[in-house]
Amino acid sequence: MVAFLSAAWLSALNDTLAAASPAPLEDPSSAFRVVLELTDAPSSSPHAFTLTISGDGAFAALGDHLAADAVVRLSFKDAEALTSGKLESGVALREGRFKVRGDVQGLVPLISWLLQAHSS
Repeated sequence: MVAFLSAAWLSALNDTLAAASPAPLEDPSSAFRVVLELTDAPSSSPHAFTLTISGDGAFAALGDHLAADAVVRLSFKDAEALTSGKLESGVALREGRFKVRGDVQGLVPLISWLLQAHSS
C-alpha cells in the first residue's frame, strides 16, 4: 500500500484525476481550487494539499494555495481514511469531522465528480 501524501500517492492521485471525465464547472475556462488542510499532520508530512480543477483537467499538489476557492479542514487520520475509502464522506459530514469555508456551493457539484473519479 502506498503511504498517504507520499510522492507515489500523489502520482497515483494525479493519474486518476487525469483519466477522469471533465469536471462539472459552470465556467470551463476557470479553475476551482480546494485546499485540504490537515490539522494534526505529523511534522514529517505536508500540512495541506491542493486540488486544482479546471476545464483542462484536475491535479493535486502538496501545500496550500493562497487563491483557494474553498478550504476543507480535517484531521490527518480522517483525510487518510477518506482517500483510502475507509471513511465515507457522508458519514464524515454527518459526524462533523471536517469544516469547510469559502465557496461551498462551488464545491458541492465537484464532490460527486471527485468520488466518481476515485471509484474508477
